[in-house]
Amino acid sequence: MAATLPRYAVFGNPVAHSKSPQIHRQFALQEKVQIEYGRILAEPGGFAAAAGRFFAEGGLGANVTVPFKTDAYDWVDEHSERAKAACAVNTIIPLGSGRFLGDNTDGAGLAADITEAQATALQNRRILILGAGGAVRGVVPVLLQQQPADITIANRTEAKARELAERFGIRAAPLNGLPANRFDIIINATSGSLSGEIPAVAPEVFGSCVLAYDMVYGAAAQAFLDYARRSGAQKTADGLGMLVGQAAFSYRLWRGFSPDIQAVIRYMRKAV
Repeated sequence: MAATLPRYAVFGNPVAHSKSPQIHRQFALQEKVQIEYGRILAEPGGFAAAAGRFFAEGGLGANVTVPFKTDAYDWVDEHSERAKAACAVNTIIPLGSGRFLGDNTDGAGLAADITEAQATALQNRRILILGAGGAVRGVVPVLLQQQPADITIANRTEAKARELAERFGIRAAPLNGLPANRFDIIINATSGSLSGEIPAVAPEVFGSCVLAYDMVYGAAAQAFLDYARRSGAQKTADGLGMLVGQAAFSYRLWRGFSPDIQAVIRYMRKAV
């Protein structure tokens, strides 16, 4: 009887578009092992049942994407400090005896991509984050650990920006009232970015920008990155490196193996 491969999966809705299986296959090739990594479509309100079934059938680890990161937070038994700060889980690790640890590797993936692949220091930088959704909540705690000069959140609904700013002890500002020539790093995390929509930010806001970064990748990021470049941003980058980076941190938590992130970014850049 053939040995069963170690099983991992990503939960989401929708999830068919997820690049996680390709990324984790590359990690396994680096480790010189075979794994099974699939996509699991969970129905709204059905995450707990789907996750319970997956692990009962021998799953060894899972990633969680939208809209289930808060469901995953509620489902696990223990939380990493990163997950507690974000109140969201994107990585589930079995602890044995039917107990599970939830972690959040999104911020680590973003910080690693900015500092390593983009060679841009976060320390003492003035950072602007556009958007105030769950993705932002997942990355702010790790960005704060990098000791920036300050972080400002701007959002179309200003009340959401203020709520997050108060939670993390950072600044909030209206999208249409941002100062010119103030920010070193500008990160687009707005939901509109998925459809190529550019946030209503004046060109002058990019006047001192050394890096404009969109948390989505590929064609969806292009409109914002082109606008940032035309407005004066010295360098631009999409979120493919963040995607691969957060996956690499998950893989290490499951298997104790640290993948070569840059090699997989190069592979995925050709694939997408």
